[in-house]
Amino acid sequence: MGKEDKATWKSNYFAKLIQLLEEYPKCFIVGADNVGSKQMQQIRMSLRGQAIVLMGKNTMMRKAIKGHIDRNQALERLLPHIKGNVGFVFTRGDLPDVRDKLLENKVRAPARAGAIAPCPVIIPAQNTGLGPEKTSFFQALSIPTKISKGTIEIINDVHILKEGDRVGPSDATLLNMLNISPFSYGLVVEMVYDSGTIFDPEILDIKPADLRSKFLEGAARLASVCLEIGYPTIASAPHSLANGFKNLLAVAAETEISFPEAERLKEYLKDPSKFAVAAAPAAAAAATKDAPKKEEKKEESEDEEDDDMGFGLFD
Repeated sequence: MGKEDKATWKSNYFAKLIQLLEEYPKCFIVGADNVGSKQMQQIRMSLRGQAIVLMGKNTMMRKAIKGHIDRNQALERLLPHIKGNVGFVFTRGDLPDVRDKLLENKVRAPARAGAIAPCPVIIPAQNTGLGPEKTSFFQALSIPTKISKGTIEIINDVHILKEGDRVGPSDATLLNMLNISPFSYGLVVEMVYDSGTIFDPEILDIKPADLRSKFLEGAARLASVCLEIGYPTIASAPHSLANGFKNLLAVAAETEISFPEAERLKEYLKDPSKFAVAAAPAAAAAATKDAPKKEEKKEESEDEEDDDMGFGLFD
């Protein structure tokens, strides 16, 4: 009877995972190390209406996906990333928003010996409240202390762990002794799956402005290379035309050759005062634009002088 119940449970799990893979075009592969059942329940509640969390054994998840690959070849890209303590978070919503909501659910936890530090740990200078009998323990860890009002005081900030370090028994004992819970745990987004494409979660932080900036930077570099080697492309053609036009203007300026676009240049060269007249409106507009700012600064400085005089009188 127990085996039948287990077989039924497995069958229902396979059916649920396949249904979610068919209904939801997007999902996160999340790591669930150090996440307890109570915290997992809170995460599910916070994501209600936005996403569905499904955990399970790796062998079962792989088996379900392999049995469904014939209907969706793109799912094969998920298999290499199903390793360790992982699960799925399925969603139809905006991926960055769901990711942020997912990462908000973290729980503070004490340091345990043997655990890997997910972040640097610094003990701030403080009065520990511990008695002098604990001084030898701090001396063994090379932590500078002094006795203040009958208790041990840590003189300087102490950097005891770096990110990725393994927590030693002495580190864990010290942090617990000081009631410091330096770590926080929750689901960690390891990979993102979106309509057949799988990618790192950092890509979700790329904004349209970033893409535009990178594209323009690449186009500028391509144009520079093409101009240097004399190989015309769409990127370099506008620059080549502009440079050619400048060369034509230079030839017209040095010779009697003329064309409509060079006539104004020749007029300015013959009579520079015309250029000054043409440039005057632009200069005036710029001066008018900057004038209010200068007046505001002047008023502020006058107010400051008045304040200084007032304080001087009362001093």
